[in-house]
Amino acid sequence: MKKFFSRGYIFLVLAFIYIPIFVLIAYSFSNSKTIGVFGGFSFRWYAKLGEVKDVVVNTVVLAVVSSVIATVLGTLGAIGMFYNKGRLGKGIKAVSQIPVVNSEIVTACAVVMALLLFGLPHRSLFILYVGHIVLTAPFVVLSVTPKLKQMDPSLYEAALDLGASPVQALFKAVLPEILPGVFTGFMLAVTLSLDDYIVTATLAPLGFDTVSTAVYKSIALTTEKASEKVPVYRALTTIIFFLTLAVVIVINFNAAKKAKEARNGK
Repeated sequence: MKKFFSRGYIFLVLAFIYIPIFVLIAYSFSNSKTIGVFGGFSFRWYAKLGEVKDVVVNTVVLAVVSSVIATVLGTLGAIGMFYNKGRLGKGIKAVSQIPVVNSEIVTACAVVMALLLFGLPHRSLFILYVGHIVLTAPFVVLSVTPKLKQMDPSLYEAALDLGASPVQALFKAVLPEILPGVFTGFMLAVTLSLDDYIVTATLAPLGFDTVSTAVYKSIALTTEKASEKVPVYRALTTIIFFLTLAVVIVINFNAAKKAKEARNGK
């Protein structure tokens, strides 16, 4: 009986999560604009994806560029805190994790208040990138730090003793050891940036939309032009879901393959 209820609970949780997604996928192939009336199977909305091309480009470019910068800064910050064992290093480490537990609205408001304090405009493309970097960099630190703790702390000094310059020691001795954590941090940063609405809505210049803000506007606004885009975004989010699913499957497959090879090697 206990096993039955545990399985039933898992099923209910999965149903709660995935049924709305399956409904979205089903109606992305409907000829009807509204959910609730299936107007027949059609690729009509997929054929109109070109209408939201600019929004997709904005989203991807913002996510990739800000995540690359956040990954560089977060990785260097994590390395610096790892090798700084004093009070300063511990203090910086504690402060760097505050944005992780903060809500996004706090991060967005903090950036706006800092800009207003210096009399700077808070809505520009540059500030938007800064906001996304501030949002995602702490998560890179969070991903890289465990890999640094698994590494031999004397590796960097050993490389210096063997004649490597500080830069060579960093790239040839330390970085290869923490590369999985760096990659995980980058992917996490990309995911957070792609998913973000609050920071983008607060800091983006007028006329600049990402998928999150564009979807919200198409649902919130009652104009005919805005509502016309809703089924197109259903098709777009369906594609995003399947791309994400494919990435997760590939990552899990590779992880399982490496684990099997490690067991066989032993």
